[in-house]
Amino acid sequence: MTDENKHSIATFAALKTSIANGEESSVKELLANQPMQELEKGYLIDLAKLSNNPTIIKLLEDVPLSNK
Repeated sequence: MTDENKHSIATFAALKTSIANGEESSVKELLANQPMQELEKGYLIDLAKLSNNPTIIKLLEDVPLSNK
């Protein structure tokens, strides 16, 4: 596993935790306008909808999709 993959997995895990805890500033910082795969983005949006936090949902919806 490369360092980039480890960072990606750690960032994704941190995003899930921040979304579940309603930590808007942490979510914004972790996203940092980095593109995301469609499956990951959809999962995180669904998670945010469970928490019913419109600010986090909007942050996630604005994330660009990656070309990978």
